[in-house]
Amino acid sequence: MNIVGARPNMMKVAPLMAEMKRHAEIDPVLVHTGQHYDYAMSQVFFDQLKMPEPDYNLEVGSGTHHSQTAEIVRRFGELVAKDRPDMVLVAGDVNSTIACALVAAKENIPVAHVEAGLRSFDRSMPEEINRLLTDAITDLLFTTEESGNVNLANEGVPAEKIHFVGNLMIDSLVGALDLARRSALIQELAIKPRGFAILTLHRPSNVDDPDQLRRTLAAIAKIAERIPVLFPCHPRTAARIDQAGISGLNTWEHGPVSGSGLWKMPPASYLDFLGLVDRAACVLTDSGGIQEETTYLGIPCLTYRENTERPVTVALGTNKLVGSDPDRLLKEALLILDRETADENSAAVPPPLWDGKTAPRIVEVLKQCWRDRQSCCRQPVATV
Repeated sequence: MNIVGARPNMMKVAPLMAEMKRHAEIDPVLVHTGQHYDYAMSQVFFDQLKMPEPDYNLEVGSGTHHSQTAEIVRRFGELVAKDRPDMVLVAGDVNSTIACALVAAKENIPVAHVEAGLRSFDRSMPEEINRLLTDAITDLLFTTEESGNVNLANEGVPAEKIHFVGNLMIDSLVGALDLARRSALIQELAIKPRGFAILTLHRPSNVDDPDQLRRTLAAIAKIAERIPVLFPCHPRTAARIDQAGISGLNTWEHGPVSGSGLWKMPPASYLDFLGLVDRAACVLTDSGGIQEETTYLGIPCLTYRENTERPVTVALGTNKLVGSDPDRLLKEALLILDRETADENSAAVPPPLWDGKTAPRIVEVLKQCWRDRQSCCRQPVATV
């Protein structure tokens, strides 16, 4: 059973499902928890990533972190009781990840975790709690970068459980890039390459405090005096902007972008967003996965956070960690725009194994594990 719940999971699991279907001995089952449930945040990813429709949709919907996690545990537990899998594979660090891993571990079903070992070392982030707990109960830990290997070793995870395989997000990116570059949205916006910036903002630390959100958007508005800033807005962030009474943002619905300014847009589909990132002068974000995509594409990225669980994007890529000070974000963005080379992609070299071939490596490990049935996979036990 392959678990997806939110859009980052889908980008990781899509190439893996496709690879599994090439192997007769694997019967891949797709479970969608429904953590993200509207079209822009969920169904469009199935369409554009060519994922099959889920075999099961738990339809959990939104809620607080603890209530959502508990409901996923309850519904997935009922599913496992009816259709017991040989293995459960989870990805990333969302509530669906820890909830389904927990059910599997309690049922003595082997757990595989894609994107294991990443750490921000900030336990105020719900995602960090999910990462730590998932890795603690996982049997096969698939890492994307060397920091993941080091973190897991420091936490006492046996070396035979850790498999450095690369980054499934890049598999999806490589497979989709040609289509993304022909995005109809790019044509509709009529905006020249390197002639705009992209903003994403959704972390509670940035959007839940009205004053922090107001100061952040004010700083970005100054950046937008120099260059249009396109802001595909997460539904949660849009609600916080309305609650804070923040005005002055341009609202884009259709047609060319007419001049500079901060342009609030609906959430973009995967292909549309990837096409925009590929053409952007820079990206301003508090997301995790976008740090990886900009690193692969060589697009300057400013991460608006105090920490990152993806240090390889800073060490080897185009990502710069700027903290949560709006003034520093403004300063660093203007430095990027002032560079003479701002109209060209940076010459970043992708990190090791970020080559679009991670899915086959994972499948080979899964097959070997199942053949061996040794320390990497739990032995079935009688139900008590």
